[in-house]
Amino acid sequence: MANDNIFSGLKVVDFSTYVAAPGAAVILSDFGADVIKVEPPSGDPWRQGHRIPPQPAADDPYQWHLANRNKRSITLNLKSPSAQQVLKQLVKWADVFIVNTPHPARKKLRLEYDDVVPWNPRLIYADLTGFGEKGPDANLPGFDITSYWARSGLLSMTRDAGAPPTLPVGGSGDNATAVGIYSAIVTALYRRERTGKGAYVTTSLLAEGVWSASVSIQAALSGAKFYGLHDRMHPANAAFNVYRSSDGTWFVLIVTADRLAAVANAIGRPDLLTDDRFSDPAKLMASMPQLTAILDDVFAAQPMAHWNEVFSGVHVTFGAVRGPLEVVDDPQLRANDIIVPLEGAGGKLSTTISSPIQVHGVAKVPARRGPDLGEHTEEILRDLGFDAKGIDDLRASDAVPKVKEHA
Repeated sequence: MANDNIFSGLKVVDFSTYVAAPGAAVILSDFGADVIKVEPPSGDPWRQGHRIPPQPAADDPYQWHLANRNKRSITLNLKSPSAQQVLKQLVKWADVFIVNTPHPARKKLRLEYDDVVPWNPRLIYADLTGFGEKGPDANLPGFDITSYWARSGLLSMTRDAGAPPTLPVGGSGDNATAVGIYSAIVTALYRRERTGKGAYVTTSLLAEGVWSASVSIQAALSGAKFYGLHDRMHPANAAFNVYRSSDGTWFVLIVTADRLAAVANAIGRPDLLTDDRFSDPAKLMASMPQLTAILDDVFAAQPMAHWNEVFSGVHVTFGAVRGPLEVVDDPQLRANDIIVPLEGAGGKLSTTISSPIQVHGVAKVPARRGPDLGEHTEEILRDLGFDAKGIDDLRASDAVPKVKEHA
């Protein structure tokens, strides 16, 4: 692979917190961008994410490194008037400026697009909100669980009939949204290459959630008839269902029409193809519970290893339901550089998850640990042109206070 990184020389200022917007900066950093993480003196709250239930508890801040690897950290107290000097230099230095501070607070901190763009008209200003910039709920706070999952309709549909909504996997909507913000930034950078113009780009957790739910939301827009929530024992389609093997492994099975005969023969039930209960579409629809019960008995008779071999042999689409402790041992992840080494984190953090984008012929930057709070403050200030006296003055004014990393 070539060693040239696509975004080598690209300068990114990451003013964002938690997961989605910082995740977009991580993708840029994976391809060589120089990312400065700007934090308040108290730090990004996500530094403590590994201690917030129901997130898995750990001694090492695994979530911090995932959302902030390859970055440099500077602390900046925007409540100090002198901080504007640093903000101005950061904006002039940057190609990309990422922020997710709620707009009312952003306005007070003078971080709005109109506040900073006069310093750098070529700037790509990337804005993430919970619910969008306009509308009655534009200023509501939002996390992925509320904005991406609940408000979009996804959470209402990802459950079985009769079951209440449940909390989704933490960060899942955030990381999907990170790819969306990254895409907006890259689109604006391409436009800047062609026109020389900067841009204000934005997305929201709500927009990304609706996009993820778009097949169903478009169906609603089209007046389509919904089958209702999935009921495993009374499915709309027994060939598109979840079953369990004899060793207790659940798996998703999707049998398309062209594979029905092959699957029926492979599982030892060719009689299903001629069974009068399933002989025409109307009868089949009425008999889905009976077909599901038959398939339950068939699949419960053999372990998952057997069904892996059977399904693979007939090229049918299936997927065993794996827990996180099983997923990390999946050989596909390392074979495809989905899990990669993480440098310098210490503790048990020797590997991490790479961003899901690859460009053949281009190597990603080796993943390095996320920074300690304010770890690179003086280095960054020197890069921005501040001399020793200027740095001392900023310290004295509390614009860049010295901080102690949380234990």
